[in-house]
Amino acid sequence: MKQLFVFIFVLISLQTMAQGIKMPAPSPGQTIKQDFSQSFIEVVYSRPIIKGRTIFGDIVPFGKLWRAGANNPTKVTFGEDVKIAGKELKAGSYQLMIVPSAKSWEIIFNKGTNGVFNYHPEEDVLKVSVPTISLASSVESFTIQLGQVIANTCEIQIMWEKTSVSIPVTTEIDAKIAASIEKAMSVDTKPYFESASYYYETGRDLKKALDWVTKASEANPSAYWVMHLKAKIQAKLGDKVGAKATALKSIELAKAGKNEDYVSLNQKLIDGL
Repeated sequence: MKQLFVFIFVLISLQTMAQGIKMPAPSPGQTIKQDFSQSFIEVVYSRPIIKGRTIFGDIVPFGKLWRAGANNPTKVTFGEDVKIAGKELKAGSYQLMIVPSAKSWEIIFNKGTNGVFNYHPEEDVLKVSVPTISLASSVESFTIQLGQVIANTCEIQIMWEKTSVSIPVTTEIDAKIAASIEKAMSVDTKPYFESASYYYETGRDLKKALDWVTKASEANPSAYWVMHLKAKIQAKLGDKVGAKATALKSIELAKAGKNEDYVSLNQKLIDGL
């Protein structure tokens, strides 16, 4: 009887010790969230590791549905309506699934939550096909990232082994922002610098952008960043003389403000004229 009690005590002690050990996950989870357009994109997924295996065409078979990761379904959330490879997708959360082949991947956004093992095709919201890209070096951990992020476009980039794909994402925000700028210009405190920046970055009316940035610099004469934007707009309009003079003024202000980054940016602008 005493030996039985000792055995039970040891067993309980071992179980307690095991419960207290935290082991690294074989496919660690990752959440990435990127500010984009007027909202955000968030991806929640797990990252399996190659570990010497052949992945595509073997561990991940060609022509079969794959959960784009491991463990739980990969989830992508869009904070606003977007277009995926030119096709409309409403704001919301979706399962990301993939049917890979050697030269292209079919990308599926599905409104279900139960993953590939309880897949219902009628819950598919959007399918697009994107070409694969061969990488020079192998990516050990399955990776999803958001790249090439600018005002209204970005890419969902997926990489593993020596294969990569880029899924283009765009939003239709020009009309919304143009309307907000027009409305903002009717109040006393006008966002001249922000509006000029948007017009410059998106290739809109540069003469209007120049007018706005000039007014912004008049309101804040020591703002070297405003002067730098004005120089860039002048350069884009073909006014090299004006752009150089403005860039030199921006350098003078940046030195006074002890900002060597803007000194360098303006010098590069002058060198490129």
